[in-house]
Parts: sequence; C-alpha cells; structure tokens
Amino acid sequence: MSIQQLVPSVFCVGSKDQHRVLFDQLMPLSEGTSYNAYLIKGSEKTALIDTVYPPCHQELIQKLKDLHIDRIDYIIANHGEQDHTGTLPELLKLFPEAKIVTNAKCKEITMGFLPLQEDQYQVVTDGEELSLGDKTIRFMMAPWVHWPDTMFSFLKEDRILFSTDFFGAHATNYDVFWDGKSDIASLAKAYYAEIMMPFAKIWVKYLDKIESLHPQIIAPSHGPAYKDPSFIINLYRQWAEGPKENKTVIVSVSMYGSTDKMVSLLKKELENKGITVKHYDAVHLKTTELAKDLVDCQGIIVASPTVLTGPHPAVIEPVFLLNVLKPTVRYIGLIGSYSWGTLIANQITALLTNHKNTPILDPVLCKGTPTEETVSELKNLASTIAEMHNR
Repeated sequence: MSIQQLVPSVFCVGSKDQHRVLFDQLMPLSEGTSYNAYLIKGSEKTALIDTVYPPCHQELIQKLKDLHIDRIDYIIANHGEQDHTGTLPELLKLFPEAKIVTNAKCKEITMGFLPLQEDQYQVVTDGEELSLGDKTIRFMMAPWVHWPDTMFSFLKEDRILFSTDFFGAHATNYDVFWDGKSDIASLAKAYYAEIMMPFAKIWVKYLDKIESLHPQIIAPSHGPAYKDPSFIINLYRQWAEGPKENKTVIVSVSMYGSTDKMVSLLKKELENKGITVKHYDAVHLKTTELAKDLVDCQGIIVASPTVLTGPHPAVIEPVFLLNVLKPTVRYIGLIGSYSWGTLIANQITALLTNHKNTPILDPVLCKGTPTEETVSELKNLASTIAEMHNR
C-alpha cells in the first residue's frame, strides 16, 4: 500500500473504510469514512497524531512497518473518541516506550474506555509545546468544539493544523488533499450538520484563533486535508453565522390524507411568496439530508396527524434531531389534524428543550379534513413566515 505525505517527514498512515455504511449507528455514509493518522518524524523524536478505528488497526500498523518505524516517542490524542484512540492499546504493545500526549479530560475519557495506565500519559495544557528536535508541536485546547476533551495540534515549522474532528468530512474519494474540484462541500456540510452544529455557538470563537495561526494546511481526522485552509474555514463561518437561505423545511406524515392536504396548501402559499420549501416524508426520512437543510433554513414546520392524542411516532425522530442538533432557526411551526382530541402541540413543544428561545408559531390544527377556516389559518401562517423571512 502506498504511503503519502502531507509535507516531507509528515506521513499519512491512517485508513479509509469505504465499506462502512453507518457512523455511530446513526449517520448514513454515502462513501464510507476515513480515520486519518499522521506520523511526524523529527530530527530527535517521532510522534503519531491520532490512531484509527480498531477494526482498521492492521492497516495503520502495516504502514508503520513499511516506514521502518522502530520507535514512537509520542502518540498524541487530540480527542478521546475510539475512532481516533481505539488502537492505543495495540500500539503501546508495539511501542511500549511511547507516551500518550493529551489533556487531562481526554486522559480521563480514554482511561474509561481503554485498558490504559496512568504512567502511560503525558498531560499537556493550552499553549504548551512539544519538541521533536527540528519540529515543534503546539497544543491548543478547544473544549466543546466537539467533546469537552477536544484539542488541536499545530506543527509550527510546517504550519499544519491537526484539527481532529473539526473541519472533517465522511469521505474516502480523495488522495490526501481536496483537489479543489470534487464536491467536498456537500459531504463537509453533512458532517458539520450532524457533528459540529450542536456546538456552533461555542466553537465559532476558535475560527479567529485558527486564522491567527496562519495555517498553510488543515488536516482533520476524517476526510481530506486542505492546502487552502480559507476554503473550509469560510464554509464553517458561513454555516455558523449565516446568512440563511430564503428556505423553510416541512417534515410531515399523514395517515388518511388530511395532513397531506394541509401540507400542500401551506407549501403552495409559501412558494407563491417566493420561499423555497424543502419537504421531507417523515416515514422515509433521510436524516442526513434533513440535517444539511437545517444548517441554512430559516425555520421548520412539523406536520403530523394525532395518534392517541399525541404526535405520530414518525415525526418524533426529526423533532429529536431538531432539538439535539440545535440549528439556529427563526421559528418552529406545527400543523396537523385530529379526530376527537389532540395534545400534539404540547407534546412536541415539550421535546424542544434546546429551543426555549426559538419562537414557536401558533399551531394550525384541524378536526377532520381541512375546512375554509383551516385554509384561512394556513394562509395567515404563510404570511407570518414570509414576514419573518423578510426581517
């Protein structure tokens, strides 16, 4: 297998898993994913940044053998999740002299997951540097960029930022760097939506800090590295800070057609007002596509019939996603139908604990099939949404 370099003396020794179809048993993978690990050979010391997902450990170990690596001094763990750290026990058997270099929180997390000992760690703090001789690694603590243990490693001489999950993409169709042509933005947006968006209000401050380093390369733990760091930095800034598109999302399910009729009426009214509507069938939901639209939509409408006074079970998953992904939306709405009684407004609102400051529009609920009154209420709802888009 060929071993490629980011720059001279910095080798790509990770793995591409093209056959993995789900990440964390949650996120569909259109082309698998990669687990990037980087070996840095200094004039005096050798460091490995990150490991790989345990089922792929043989590829990492074989690449180290092919490079004739007989000693690793430091294994840097930027983040404790096991797709980055799961191979630590195997590596420490092969390189018992190596120290796991990480922060206190990541040490705590990895010791909880893996059979590791206190004396195998070297704990670092924000701004601390590690010398490999002619190469120097500076550590930047970045808690809650993803997990509370997240940190970045910056190779000063080559100006490479090893950003762990930050700026990643579940992608395998690349060499080492993004080629500047393939549509990495769509994969990066999906990754952002499902992993980074919940913490956007926390990590957005790190974009300025990263830019102040003037990195020449950004090398995340998933997906390609970037020779033009501004490309991925600007995408993250746009996704986190806006502007939003003139778009709303409707997620719906219907049992006997009444809710479908309401969705059609509302969709037509919104489109007549120039608003793009992305409509998702909750029963056959593509969660990744929904998550991507939540990044830059203005708001979301949940459309559900009533089942035993509550919402249809199919809309619970998208409502859960709306809550945990925490997109910055300007409004959330609810429409639906019922036969003899309904509590869906209260029950759906109760699930939105992370959106207490998001306006919840007055629900439009009809008994039976839509009436002229329902049509009027949907038109009013569309007008309210259009006004919010135009503010």
